[in-house]
Amino acid sequence: MKRLVCFLIMIPLLGCGQAKKPNIIIILADDLGWGDVGFHGSEIMTPNIDQLAKEGVILNRFYTASICSPTRAGLLTGRYPDRFGLRETVIPPWSDFGVDTNEVFIPQILEKAGYKNRAILGKWHLGHSMLPYHPLKRGFTHFYGHFNGAIDYFTHKREGELDWHNDYESSYDKGYATDLISEEAVKCIQKYSKESPFFLYVAFNAPHSPLQAKKVDLLRYGFDETKPVFADNENADKSHKGNTKRQTYAAMVSNMDDGIGKILQVLKELKIEDNTIVLFQSDNGAGEAASSGELRGHKYQEWEGGVRAPAIIKWPNGFKGSRQIEQVMGYIDVMPTLCEVAGIKDMPKNPFDGSSMLPILKGKKYQTDRNLYLGNGAMVNNNWKLLLMSGANPRTKLKEDMLFDMASDLVEKNNVLADNMKIYTDLKEIIKPFEFIKASKQVPPKEEGQKGFKAPKEWKINGSLK
Repeated sequence: MKRLVCFLIMIPLLGCGQAKKPNIIIILADDLGWGDVGFHGSEIMTPNIDQLAKEGVILNRFYTASICSPTRAGLLTGRYPDRFGLRETVIPPWSDFGVDTNEVFIPQILEKAGYKNRAILGKWHLGHSMLPYHPLKRGFTHFYGHFNGAIDYFTHKREGELDWHNDYESSYDKGYATDLISEEAVKCIQKYSKESPFFLYVAFNAPHSPLQAKKVDLLRYGFDETKPVFADNENADKSHKGNTKRQTYAAMVSNMDDGIGKILQVLKELKIEDNTIVLFQSDNGAGEAASSGELRGHKYQEWEGGVRAPAIIKWPNGFKGSRQIEQVMGYIDVMPTLCEVAGIKDMPKNPFDGSSMLPILKGKKYQTDRNLYLGNGAMVNNNWKLLLMSGANPRTKLKEDMLFDMASDLVEKNNVLADNMKIYTDLKEIIKPFEFIKASKQVPPKEEGQKGFKAPKEWKINGSLK
């Protein structure tokens, strides 16, 4: 009888042991600026993101690439996008470029750790010209969203063709793109929670241009129908626009925040919140009509406003929340961190550039020394930031090499290079190998191939995806 009692007690414990791996949700905003969230003092209403910041860990020095596709690629591989030729620009609709299929993506490695359901919802932007680039060929088990960036939020078209998909098929779902992505995320969580653990990559296209918002969201910010709406040019479609760009942008951000709230709420309702990792971040700095807040610069630049993203992570079962950390970390650290979380030992043959930040998040370490390459002659660590004229992005508009003391000057006001020559020369040596990375294939300039391009019908890959 004693043995039977012990066995019965052990059954639920064994079940718990099998379910210890957390669910993982990555929520990626598109072109959201540092100064566009309430917890950074924005006038834009983001109550759900702010609540996540209150309960989770604010990653105050979280870095990305300065533009979209490179960040998404580095996030999913743990490697600098320079290694597969994707640093200078995004992948435009007319490009045949895609991330090298030899690169291993997060869902491919999580599959080995028992994550049966692995979905991407929203914007892909990592290659669409041939089937091997399709999300379902890169480890995801479900795809709902669009291949290209900058789609119309209401028609879901890019270059005049429908770019909205459900797995391999075109989707004719009607509605505002941000809402559809949020609703699909809730559906997936409800379905997958019965087969935990699961991985969701919720890649919103909001608040990226085109600036289009629902009337109900515009009204939150004082939209006046009796007054003119903004227009990008004389021939621009003026529907779904507010009186100003900023008003429209704010409405888009708040709508996305609503969707994030729905995702967080369903986790609570299903009682899986405690063992779910939620990472929220932007893919780069402030885009059109966005704000960098106190930071210098914006998207396309290696100034802090272009590469330092609002970011939060929460995992109640894994580490203490309600705090802020100053450790330099970023997009390339996500995959190595998740590998450690999932207990993955068999790592990809291509070594990570990122590092697991789990010891920092768990409080086992306060800080770790590391140099994070920002691309285009830029590097940052916990104490310093280096910007070099050689190899610099022209949009950063450097007139000289610059060194900043990040402990006292996070807004990059004072070039202290002359007083810190040894630090400067040491960092120049450290950055040198990264500046010489050359991939076998490079994404072509954004304009190449644009003239005369005609999009495939409903963005089918080679006419048929099967």
